[in-house]
Amino acid sequence: QVQLVESGGGLVQPGGSLRLSCTTSGFTLNYYAIAWFRQAPGKEREGVSCISSSRADYGTTYADSVKGRFTISRDNAGNTAYLQMNNLKPEDTAVYFCATYFARFSPEVCSLSMRQYPYWGQGTQVTVSA
Repeated sequence: QVQLVESGGGLVQPGGSLRLSCTTSGFTLNYYAIAWFRQAPGKEREGVSCISSSRADYGTTYADSVKGRFTISRDNAGNTAYLQMNNLKPEDTAVYFCATYFARFSPEVCSLSMRQYPYWGQGTQVTVSA
């Protein structure tokens, strides 16, 4: 079955960097769009970034709050997706989740609508604090 496992979270000072990994199994990653969401305490879950399947030329989408600081990527052969986070800010503190949906035949670039993602990981905590 589809499984997603996040790793790479931790405590980092403002201005620092982290790279999150989403290790997948049970499906062919190349056919799926994959996204990162986050949820801060007391707030709703929000989309951070996504990367489309090969059918959409791996197009990416970013939330305005992370543009220029975060980069999403994927290694289909290694069944892993990544989120490189630079210049981290305290407001980036949250549990980060990866999620995926089948997009083999979709030419559209992925969106950050949670409703589109039926498969989710358990999350990894990112804390940005001095």
